[in-house]
Amino acid sequence: DDAAQLEQGKILFGSAQPIACAVCHTLADAGAVGPIGPDLDELKPDADRIRKTMMTGIGAMPSFETMDEADREAIIAYVVKATNN
Repeated sequence: DDAAQLEQGKILFGSAQPIACAVCHTLADAGAVGPIGPDLDELKPDADRIRKTMMTGIGAMPSFETMDEADREAIIAYVVKATNN
């Protein structure tokens, strides 16, 4: 894993638009305790699942398809690493 990509993913997890991942999701590594979306520490989603959900949205989660692909991939890499250590 590229350390810079993972660090960027962690930053974006807390600041992405249209809404930061941390607002809705719980992820211990990010210090996030969002009460709306699935607890990512429990779900341990793989990259394909995260990518599909970010591209299409699901339930209350909006689509992040307009996000820069490199930023989206950074978030994906970070969440996978943070939940599957």
